[in-house]
Amino acid sequence: MIKKTISIFSLLIFLFVFQPSNAQCKKNNTAFASGESIEYDLYFNFGLFRARAGKGSLSITEANYRGENSLKTVMLLNTSGLAGNIYSVNDTLTSYIDKDMRPLLFTKEAHEGSDYSIERQSYTYEGNKIKIRSLRNFNGEERFDEVFESDKCTYDYLSVLSMIRNIDFSGMKRGDSKFIQFISGRKTVNMYVNYQGISNIKANDGKRYEVIDLTLTIHDDAFENQKDALKASLTNDSNRVPIIIDTSLNIGSIRAVMKNATGLRN
Repeated sequence: MIKKTISIFSLLIFLFVFQPSNAQCKKNNTAFASGESIEYDLYFNFGLFRARAGKGSLSITEANYRGENSLKTVMLLNTSGLAGNIYSVNDTLTSYIDKDMRPLLFTKEAHEGSDYSIERQSYTYEGNKIKIRSLRNFNGEERFDEVFESDKCTYDYLSVLSMIRNIDFSGMKRGDSKFIQFISGRKTVNMYVNYQGISNIKANDGKRYEVIDLTLTIHDDAFENQKDALKASLTNDSNRVPIIIDTSLNIGSIRAVMKNATGLRN
């Protein structure tokens, strides 16, 4: 009887630990839905120079990607005025995820300063492997176009934002973190979502929000060096609206502050 119990227990452990990555990558989305639209004011930071920089937006719509029902997320960043004259940014980021929150496609068209770049990552799920094709074109020249496989759930710049909006942060303490595999250029890297606690901030719609503060850091293979990839403050409610998003540029950084949100799921 004891041996039989141990065998059943061992089988359950095996099934849990060694289940296909596809099953592990499937997650429930409770934070957003088609029709969500968020508008942002942009602020440019370069050393001591800080200025209003332009407008941004984040929108989600239903879409069809290669015959599969999906959600399409589009982020727009457009600078103007003095900050735009100093360093112009006109970026379009697009992400497709399936109904189980798995990334399908990511593209980024970036006009930053005098440079123009295109990035694209596409995902194919085969058994317990994920095949990823990643390419980059910079100022008309191909930098790379490579295909590689992974056995871990992998996220890009925009699908990771969708994913963290659905993380359960209850019970986490300041300094706690969750591991994510992130795609950066032609390779996957180690990323951690670091929980920084709860704060209360004022958005540009004139309202104050209780938010969950997060930093997303990328670590090298030896976990010796790290850099911030993204900072975000999400409403501490079921919608997890990104109130503030900070991201680095080739020169300085840009901050997006929410000024209007419509079509929220909850």
